[in-house]
Amino acid sequence: MAKYLVIVESPAKARTIAPFLGKDYKVEASIGHIRDLPGSAAEIPAAYKKEKWARIGVDVDHDFKPLYIVPDEKKKQVKKLKDALKGVEFVYLATDEDREGESISWHLLEVLKPKVKLARLVFHEITKDAILESLKNPRQVDMNMVHAQETRRVLDRLYGYEISPLLWRKIAPKLSAGRVQSVAIRLVVERERTRQKFVAAEYFDLIATFATEKQEKFNAELREIDGKKIALGKDFDYETGKLKNAKTILLSGKDAEELKMSIEKQQFKVKSLETKPYKRSPGAPFTTSTLQQEAARKLKYAARRTMQVAQRLYENGYITYMRTDSVALSETAVKAARAQASDLYGKEYITAAPRHYASKVKNAQEAHEAIRPAGTSFRLPEEVRGELEAEQFALYDLIWKRTIASQMEDAQLIQTSVQVWDEKHTFTTSGKQIKFAGFLKAYVEGSDDPEEDLADQEKILPPLVAAQKLDVDKMDTKGHQTKAVARYTEASLIKELEARGIGRPSTYASIMDTIVRREYVFKQGGALVPTFMAFAVVKLMEQYFTKLVDYDFTAEMEEHLDEIALGKMKPVPYLQQFYFGNAKHEGLTTLLQQDIDAREACTLVLGKDSNGHEIRLRIGKFGPFLESDENKKASLPEGFAPDELNLERAMQILEDNSGGPVELGIHPEDGKKIFKGVGRFGPFVQLGEKAPPPPKDEEKPKVKGKKKEVVEKVKFKSIPAFLKIEDVDLGIALKLLSLPKSLGKNAEGEDIYVDIGRYGPYLKAGTKNRSIPETYQVLDLTLEQALEIFATEQAPSAGRGGFARKAPATAPLKVLNEKIKVLTGRYGPYITDGKVNVSVPKDIEVADLTLEQATDMLAKKKKK
Repeated sequence: MAKYLVIVESPAKARTIAPFLGKDYKVEASIGHIRDLPGSAAEIPAAYKKEKWARIGVDVDHDFKPLYIVPDEKKKQVKKLKDALKGVEFVYLATDEDREGESISWHLLEVLKPKVKLARLVFHEITKDAILESLKNPRQVDMNMVHAQETRRVLDRLYGYEISPLLWRKIAPKLSAGRVQSVAIRLVVERERTRQKFVAAEYFDLIATFATEKQEKFNAELREIDGKKIALGKDFDYETGKLKNAKTILLSGKDAEELKMSIEKQQFKVKSLETKPYKRSPGAPFTTSTLQQEAARKLKYAARRTMQVAQRLYENGYITYMRTDSVALSETAVKAARAQASDLYGKEYITAAPRHYASKVKNAQEAHEAIRPAGTSFRLPEEVRGELEAEQFALYDLIWKRTIASQMEDAQLIQTSVQVWDEKHTFTTSGKQIKFAGFLKAYVEGSDDPEEDLADQEKILPPLVAAQKLDVDKMDTKGHQTKAVARYTEASLIKELEARGIGRPSTYASIMDTIVRREYVFKQGGALVPTFMAFAVVKLMEQYFTKLVDYDFTAEMEEHLDEIALGKMKPVPYLQQFYFGNAKHEGLTTLLQQDIDAREACTLVLGKDSNGHEIRLRIGKFGPFLESDENKKASLPEGFAPDELNLERAMQILEDNSGGPVELGIHPEDGKKIFKGVGRFGPFVQLGEKAPPPPKDEEKPKVKGKKKEVVEKVKFKSIPAFLKIEDVDLGIALKLLSLPKSLGKNAEGEDIYVDIGRYGPYLKAGTKNRSIPETYQVLDLTLEQALEIFATEQAPSAGRGGFARKAPATAPLKVLNEKIKVLTGRYGPYITDGKVNVSVPKDIEVADLTLEQATDMLAKKKKK
């Protein structure tokens, strides 16, 4: 019988640790937190239901004491852990070493109440050496870290549970507010406001191809005329589109062509030549946020996906702990990286002395080391390829490369700057040459194959000397248009939050997931586009809860939590100041008592038309719509990006909608009229006319025995997002109205239908559905193409506007029996038996999910 019980968070971690400890140790998992604040009214114990604070689960009148409950789905696990305690002599709590892990250990103590000796084990990686070392140096639960985590949890609960209901009442249901979430949304909205102000400007330049006597050629761009600079994109004001400096020369297309004709036969020579050596240093080893950013850039992983994959790598012993804001490496890791780099690339590629990195993040302390391959010597990517899934291998490979490169020499490069002129017109170019690759041998940012992409780091110019004569081989004009500042991506938003000291590494993935799921943003490519609902929420928060979405104030909250973790600040006084306020600070309760004008917050004034009528965008119960002082109204099509809407566009939408649907022509078969228009749910085509309603003061006489009047049926079909309403003519309308349309039969003799639904174009055959990828022409789809699409398994994923859209996916994540499977859905993995779906809880790994657990969850969902 085992003498020692070790409790970790997940079954995967338990399976990895157990072989290191031997038969005297029993390793069990808590499966995340075993208790938390109530998630719904149904979870509040009867004894507390009448308390005025019960709704938020925090007793605000008695030192903000949290009301913790063990959820139903965790009771079976708690019983299992209590049973495991019987007969053991010692309990080790081996949860993760950050605040969250410390909190889980404390909750285990509070619920299990072990009567035997216990200790806390902490380790940064799940290897035999690390586990055995932690057994030699156990400690007790750090209550300062527990208090910091609990304070964060209470703050988030007070913020979310007090402000979210206000948003439901004032703007729309199902909205949510969050301490970091709301600030993240504000950043995205502010970026879009900047884009809305942007005025595009056009400019041209000349690109010449020069040739030496040996016919060695290179390109250069016109930069000066008689010492005056030629306008580039950076020379324009982003709001007005005008040049910042009136002395800068702006070339139009005509100017550029005339200039080209006048100088392309001129004799040019090298005006100046400057060669300058410079160095590039490797980036620091990965922290949580830099890993999320680089995985987004290179692997196209969302932050949540990166963390899920990294979690599996950590729990199975491949990498060190993945929630960290430290860039430091242990001495063991530094030695391992240097030895491996030397073996692979040669001694000349490693630095004479080890590189040591310091975190730029204030109070970085979530963990004590950067993310790196686990162990005292690192396993090469090729060694683990056969053991890992494709996603896991790609992320391990990225982490390994970054770690190795961090201990390698600087890359040495030579930059050559050249000016070419004809005494009046100056062209410039620059070349780049790699003298010594250094760390670039192992890791090139933005590239997956360093060897293949090393060449892309160079731009070689032919040998040149001052005053050397050059011929013009050819000369071309090139037009440019200035671009608005780029929208945030997940990677750049995480980078911005971290730079401002807002949030912590462990929170970023869930924040990115929440703002998409709550439809505050939708993704356009990789960019985060705010919805008009986000504009309304941010406007209300800025006006009435200014402090709570202030960037500096939110960053200070993180600093205070850090001080609590270090024992330098007490939690209760801080929570009292936040919630009730004091002489210097307004508390949340005071802010909630304001008289809030929801209509004003939900209105965006776009300007006035030529007649002085104000044009407004308003957020209504059914989404955004336009209105004017003339009482004109028009719904805004779904998925409309805010920076696409200006006064001119709004006036056009109102005008198009004011006269009702526009007639396109007559259906060739039944003679009915065909229209197009914009309605509550966006643009549509219509077959047939609606009968006008009778006047209100007119009633039809009831005649007995008279046959019921036959009313002509009207057919509507939404115009999909890939079509613009102005491009829809009679031919396209006929194709849309023909849907759903049979393309033919499959091998089983079932008709295959093509149609366009709420989530985009799809195929249906019997009980099977398939979404149609964007690469296909939906309105002209053939049977052969349909059969090809059906040969590919598909599953739902998030689409434009935040609505689910089907896209190609892999096979089921896990098959539990003939009926019950785990699939990937819009909100992550979910369990299905073909009839009922239920999300896999965040604290349960798919790999650890059992048939019994899945059956229980499905049964509870069916009961509800």
